[in-house]
Amino acid sequence: MEQRRLGKSGLTTSAIGFGTWEMGGINYGEIDESEAIEAVHSALDNGITLFDTAAVYGPRFSEILLAKALGNRRKDIVLVTKVGFRWDDEGNVPAKDASWASVTEGTEECLQRLETDWIDLLLIHWPDHKTPTEETIGALEDLKSVGKIREYGVSNYDVPMMETCARYGTIAANQIGYHMFDRRVEAKVFDYCREQDLGFMGYGTLAFGILTGAFTPDTTFEPPDWRSQGLIFGDIPTFEREHFLTELRVVERLKEFAAGSDHTVAQLAISWVLSRPEVSVALVGARKPSEVEENVAAVDWRITSGDKAEIDRIFEGEGCRTFVDLPQAT
Repeated sequence: MEQRRLGKSGLTTSAIGFGTWEMGGINYGEIDESEAIEAVHSALDNGITLFDTAAVYGPRFSEILLAKALGNRRKDIVLVTKVGFRWDDEGNVPAKDASWASVTEGTEECLQRLETDWIDLLLIHWPDHKTPTEETIGALEDLKSVGKIREYGVSNYDVPMMETCARYGTIAANQIGYHMFDRRVEAKVFDYCREQDLGFMGYGTLAFGILTGAFTPDTTFEPPDWRSQGLIFGDIPTFEREHFLTELRVVERLKEFAAGSDHTVAQLAISWVLSRPEVSVALVGARKPSEVEENVAAVDWRITSGDKAEIDRIFEGEGCRTFVDLPQAT
């Protein structure tokens, strides 16, 4: 497995990271726990060394299941989790909260659920516009100084927000959605990460399932599956009916293109993301060992500039937007 440097942090990661949002048991529907654990074991055996989770996945359940799956192999991996939300008395997630108390207490709870003494990379999950950045970064610096975390970073922050963070501390990475159907980060975020030597973690590499090639026009999603809402975090209409059908037409053509090199469309999607030099790690979720094996086979495939040009022609031919002209969601 190819190893990549996570910016100037000192952390090194496999090119593919194992994303665990799908293991939360709610937002992507029910899961087979034993099969999900086998998928984690397959990832470990295939050289994946970064595992990404979050307190809000489930909530909480994804961290618990990941800890169970990792067992004594936790020491062999880069463990990433996220804080920055608070729960009400019923366990709902009503608001972003990156206050000193929320970050500190949330991290302690993550450590307990993950059954570990330290977190390799702790991220603030979403910007909290009510809490001063200085307070948030101060909490992260305190956690780092006492050894609770090795490095810290952010998720879903735009360039001005990262510039503000830099006034008070040193973030190691930014994690943002990036895939063929959502290229917003190409406008400004990539330039900033490259200039500042920040790690970039791309999530949603397979467009939340679309680029697996498994969906058809008859595919539907039922609550609480977040895809039933028709949007990605309120900004991009990825699962809105008409746009979804356009995407499926693109996928069918991408399948044919990938097959010409004896690859799957999922492998094409992963290779496409990894072709960007700014990308430190492409996060890909999996709930079955077979999915892991398919994903890791993409790492050794180097798509060319000609391949990427053909992909863009397919998008243009189907009239499918990539939203590179829109501001980054925050």
